[in-house]
Amino acid sequence: MSAVGILLCAGSSNRMGFDKLNTPLCGKTAIERSADALILGGCDSLVFVVSETSETTVASLPVPVPFTVVQGGAQRTDSVRNGLTAAEGEIAVIHDAARCFVSPAIVRASIDAAQKYGSGVASLPVTDTVIRLGDGEIETLDRSTLFRMQTPQTFRMGQIKAAYAEGGSATDDATLYAKKFGAPHLILGSEDNRKLTTAADWAWALTRLAPPPAYGIGFDTHRLVEGRKLFLGGVEIPFEKGLLGHSDADVLLHAIMDAILGAMKLGDIGKLFPDTDPQYAGISSRVLLHKVNDLVQKWDMIVSHVDATVICQRPKLAPYREEIERTIAEDLGISPDAVSVKATTTEGMNDEGRGLCISAQAIASVRHR
Repeated sequence: MSAVGILLCAGSSNRMGFDKLNTPLCGKTAIERSADALILGGCDSLVFVVSETSETTVASLPVPVPFTVVQGGAQRTDSVRNGLTAAEGEIAVIHDAARCFVSPAIVRASIDAAQKYGSGVASLPVTDTVIRLGDGEIETLDRSTLFRMQTPQTFRMGQIKAAYAEGGSATDDATLYAKKFGAPHLILGSEDNRKLTTAADWAWALTRLAPPPAYGIGFDTHRLVEGRKLFLGGVEIPFEKGLLGHSDADVLLHAIMDAILGAMKLGDIGKLFPDTDPQYAGISSRVLLHKVNDLVQKWDMIVSHVDATVICQRPKLAPYREEIERTIAEDLGISPDAVSVKATTTEGMNDEGRGLCISAQAIASVRHR
């Protein structure tokens, strides 16, 4: 059976506070994302039910199937009626463009159900306890009979047109269908098939679409010598020796910076701050960490977590660990909870165990804001 997608794009976005359907969401509008899902899910053609604003968006879409554009009405029911009038096909797939994360698999399942049972409506069973309040008493409802209705709501064309011809108004198509033909056949929807209604929904959508974090590994080691101050994680540690290097030789911050730069694929600190450049002679590694963080932010990203280990026999770092974590977090502009610094010995083995050097290794993750 041929299936036509009726995509409802005439909403006012009053609760969102801005035009949710026509504002690009990581490169694609909600209308385009929903249209893609309907086509990939099996719709042979589309009817866009638009407002004045969304009509402009639809006109610019590269739609690979035949489509028609009609104006929306004052209420959702009016918009669906307008869409059904323009629709030609055996199956009507009615979908809210604001549910732009619907999967093609759900669209396909709704079409299959409509072909077999006459209807296929995406929904989710209610899993929370639901109560009704009244006159100081509560009534606990039987949640086994409760469902959260989603779209697509898909029907045989003749039946859904007949249901809408009866008149009346409803917030979804299944309600009108049920008045004439009885309860519709329900298919399993998805938590991701969420309607973008509020600003919180938009924030959720941005998080869902954000690329996964990138990770980098850093390692550094410096010799311990007399006559130098010891800095670890930007904190001066009282000790009879310090680390030898062109800068302040803060081995912990160097490992962290290399981890961040690795995650960003920006090289390493030797490339960015070469020890042949006199401007970096004796420079605080905290200054360099700020420069690295500026590069991260330039790409509209943020360091999301740092985990580092200092390897040395002496000094003991436990008394300074929290201060080190706070300092690193402050320099990166993140919560101290996102920074973990540990210390370990080598039980007297290797150069670290003999007190000849201190080493550090780190893992950092960066993500889009």
